[in-house]
Amino acid sequence: MADDHHRPASASTQQALPTNERRVDARRRVFKSGAIEFGSEAIPCTVRNLSSNGACIEVNSPLWFPDRFVLAVDGERHACHVIWKRERRIGLGFA
Repeated sequence: MADDHHRPASASTQQALPTNERRVDARRRVFKSGAIEFGSEAIPCTVRNLSSNGACIEVNSPLWFPDRFVLAVDGERHACHVIWKRERRIGLGFA
């Protein structure tokens, strides 16, 4: 009988992992000022972690904003979409 404990996880098993375990790139912790930009509006936010594929931001109040917007941080602008929301924290994927 084969030993199943040493087999790599299947794709379906990997998809069942928590959000932080499914990231393609490791995110580095940061504490940077940023802005959520959409239309002519800009809402300030704090970028808590960042990678080439996404970020986690924190907003001062859970205001409404669209699921797709531009995140401006460090003079760069990233088109992004919301992956998850938990109170004031928002997980983003870059387009």
